[in-house]
Amino acid sequence: MTTSLAPSHASTQLPARATPTRAPAAGQISDLNLAARQRMLSQRMVMQTLLAANGDARQLDAARSTFQLFCDSHARLLGTIQNYDVPSAQRLRAVYEGTQGVNTTIQTFIDLMRTALEHIANQSRRTTVVLESIVDSTDAVLEALNAATTAFDVVTKAKADLLFKELSGIVSDIHTIAREAKVVSFNAQVMAARAGQQGREFAVVANVLSGISTEIDGLSRKAIDLADRNRQQA
Repeated sequence: MTTSLAPSHASTQLPARATPTRAPAAGQISDLNLAARQRMLSQRMVMQTLLAANGDARQLDAARSTFQLFCDSHARLLGTIQNYDVPSAQRLRAVYEGTQGVNTTIQTFIDLMRTALEHIANQSRRTTVVLESIVDSTDAVLEALNAATTAFDVVTKAKADLLFKELSGIVSDIHTIAREAKVVSFNAQVMAARAGQQGREFAVVANVLSGISTEIDGLSRKAIDLADRNRQQA
């Protein structure tokens, strides 16, 4: 591979090895989407680094930015494993830290990228050798990132299925209560009718109870429908 190095560039602090971080606040990108995005970031980073090595100073800045984002995302994913339930955490750790754990492959790729960016900035003669190592590792890195994404996908779907089952049980209990309330309301209306004038106020209460039970029944059906749609989209 032939490269023409970019002019000496003001050095910036490159991230150290990825370390676990605290889980993010609600509303940020999900772990599954973040794991999937790592694949795109890895390829963008390789392309930007190759362009930087051929003299594009702007691409060196871009590669550094993507590298930082990739490292932060990797650290975030490692850190969130401890926030899952025990079976899910064990499954994720097996993928990242097991005998064939992907973390070693990803961390090696990170170290290669850090070295390449430093060599490019310093116009080192070893830049070409490091870039060749990065290109050679691309397939292995993609396989590792795919394995990580699949693991988070499996865990996410399992959590969604469990939540759906729990919600279904709650809604089933609500349906039961609503049916019992309707029976009570009907019996109360019958008793109020038999009581005549003296049962008018009792009849009003019975009608209100009937309306409430019907509304609860409708809301519970909407809840189970929403949960089902979310589960299918997970």
